Amino acid sequence: MAEVAMLEQALVQQRQREARRWRFLAAFIVLIVITLLLDIATGPSRLPLLDVVHTLWSPANTDAMTRTIVFEMRLPIALMALVVGAALGLGGAQMQTLLDNPLASPFTLGIAAAAGFGAALALVVNSLFGLESLLSIPLGAFLFSMLAASMLFGLALMRHVNSQTIILAGIALLFLFQSLLSLLQFVSSPELNQQIVFWLFGSLMRTTWDSLTITFVITLVCSVLLYRDAWKLTCLRLGEARARSLGVNINALRIKTLVLVALMTATAISFVGIIGFIGLVAPHIGRMLIGEDQRFLIPLSALCGAAMLSMSSVISKSIVPGALFPIGIVTAIIGVPFFIWLILGRGRKHA
Repeated sequence: MAEVAMLEQALVQQRQREARRWRFLAAFIVLIVITLLLDIATGPSRLPLLDVVHTLWSPANTDAMTRTIVFEMRLPIALMALVVGAALGLGGAQMQTLLDNPLASPFTLGIAAAAGFGAALALVVNSLFGLESLLSIPLGAFLFSMLAASMLFGLALMRHVNSQTIILAGIALLFLFQSLLSLLQFVSSPELNQQIVFWLFGSLMRTTWDSLTITFVITLVCSVLLYRDAWKLTCLRLGEARARSLGVNINALRIKTLVLVALMTATAISFVGIIGFIGLVAPHIGRMLIGEDQRFLIPLSALCGAAMLSMSSVISKSIVPGALFPIGIVTAIIGVPFFIWLILGRGRKHA
């Protein structure tokens, strides 16, 4: 009888934990809706929040100017903030899960730095040959970020290579591509250097419906494929030895996850530039709220990243009204204090 009572109590506690996790997911969805409306409402010409809601709900009954501002100028940018934030948040969560390191993210593993170098190289080539930059910059960023990811893939395929080795290799790639980028900036003209710096700061302003659609489709497909491995990724958090004892193929899971994360984050970065700290901070917020259960951590990391980048977009347009303030600077300003608090909290926990 005592064992039955303990089992029933454990089931009740599990249901309570899952109910609490569902509430967190619902709360972040509400937060995202609010930040999306605020993002559409803010800009050089501010729109009342009720007008934004009315335009989205009934565009036919809205004047042409407001409809153009909302649907053609602001809505794609606001939605891109959500999609890119979700991609970076989810990508960072899976990097940290896969490598069992709280500092792992697409930024710290060199993928973002490779994208920055690819974009800068495309700008230099465009200036020399007069090519169109609308396609070449995202393409250059994507190709070099996938090149950096392929180096990590090759390393992960080697025998006797553990997660710490992959992290060290990622840091080496980070410094390599940052050095190459500095070399390009050193030899470039002041005008070209300004374009490179602006792209490196990260910006959503070049978003189009086409780039939004591409990023959304790739992020959605990669997210679904990652969610199918939620049980395996949860087992991995128990340790590689225990995951193997439960039948998880660690090498196959590592390669598949790296490929999906690299494809998802490389696509996002190639269109908006380098945006740091989202992929590093959002997963930690998710873990603090719901724990390591990947069934909930995967969607919550994506929602948290989307909410953070959407809020950063609102702040970037509100700091200097009418001015184009790079969103990458805002995410760093928001992320650094939280990251320091996270490190200090972790230090107190282990003291």
